[in-house]
Amino acid sequence: MAGKANSIKLFSFDTPQMRAFHLTWVAFFVCFFAWFACAPLMPVIKGEFHLSVSQIADINIAAVAITIIVRLIIGPLCDRFGPRKAYTGLLALGAIPVLGVAMAQSYESFLLFRLGIGAVGASFVITQYHTSVMFGPKVVGTANAASAGWGNSGGGVAQATMPLIMGAMIMLGVSETMGWRAALVVPGVMMLIMAVVYYKFTQDCPEGNFTELRAAGVPFEAGGKGGWASFFEACRNYRAWLLFITYGACFGIELFIHNVAATYYVDHFGLSLKQAGMAAGSFGLLALFARALGGWISDKVAARGDLNSRVNLLFVLMLGEGLGLLWFSQTTSVTLAIVAMLAFGLCTHMACGSTYALVPFVNPKALGGVAGIVGAGGNVGAVLAGFLMKGTGDVRQTLLILGGAVLVSALCAIGVRFTLTVPETPAPAAA
Repeated sequence: MAGKANSIKLFSFDTPQMRAFHLTWVAFFVCFFAWFACAPLMPVIKGEFHLSVSQIADINIAAVAITIIVRLIIGPLCDRFGPRKAYTGLLALGAIPVLGVAMAQSYESFLLFRLGIGAVGASFVITQYHTSVMFGPKVVGTANAASAGWGNSGGGVAQATMPLIMGAMIMLGVSETMGWRAALVVPGVMMLIMAVVYYKFTQDCPEGNFTELRAAGVPFEAGGKGGWASFFEACRNYRAWLLFITYGACFGIELFIHNVAATYYVDHFGLSLKQAGMAAGSFGLLALFARALGGWISDKVAARGDLNSRVNLLFVLMLGEGLGLLWFSQTTSVTLAIVAMLAFGLCTHMACGSTYALVPFVNPKALGGVAGIVGAGGNVGAVLAGFLMKGTGDVRQTLLILGGAVLVSALCAIGVRFTLTVPETPAPAAA
């Protein structure tokens, strides 16, 4: 019977494990690109719809709020129907609001479509689920972090390239108003193409697809408790909720920075739209290696120590993130601001990778539920940050408060510590 892979053969597409690895990070990249495609164009969109600071805050909150619910739902759906069907459905349905936002004619319609686009952020949970059932404990941290990190970089690529795509549309002769709309059609089409590719070339687990395996009565390692049983079992595990908080303090901050960075650099440092997009994009592009680095180091320290070595690493990374965020909030030089952003961004992305290197060990029999709860925590953090900015009305003050909050939440990482009786290798889930 096929089993989990214990190594990552990066340039191989011959096995179902490696096909899942590559296609899941590409699908995640496309989803993240679509999710944040609007953000670098907000200075233009703000002018067209005459948006206030409060309305922009509402749009940023809407972009991440719905993801909380969808992330909680998508994990159990993966347990029930398998990650292949879950990802295909999310890509196809998620393309609708992505294409719809290009047709928005008012603040209200733009807000509605932006809310819908937030659902594609649940792609992260499927990505982590799929790699977790495909790879063994020796490399699962690296596989989770690398797939998430490379996919996550779609947000950074969107920040850097969407202004360029809009510029190319304008050079073709369309107006600025039509230019940003035409640019937003690109990620919608990418999602539809990826939905077909994912359905055709992946399978749910090393043994095959969940539906066929269950129908044939074939036992398989992945899956565990199906549907909501997985979610309710995960809810009873306090470690899942502690990681919910820590992930809110790292991935939530990442989402917040993605949404405000370009506008922040334009408003506070006087950069042009393209310059601000490149500066903001550098933060997202850290995900190309930083998340994977966090997961890889987590695997290495666990091999030399024990499972709690993963916990200690997460604690240290969150301390670095909080201190770097405080620095970023206080600098008045654009050069130092970018340096500070990259410094705390490195810790932020590595903390995200380190968090999901722990997820497979919390409750292997309820993997979908745990992955969904922890993933939703990231969006809760982003929503709370959005409400905080709406309340303060000032990005710098918001960043300062968030830096302190991250330092406090680092204590939750210590609370995740496992007893000595918990093995480093996760137990196989029941079929």
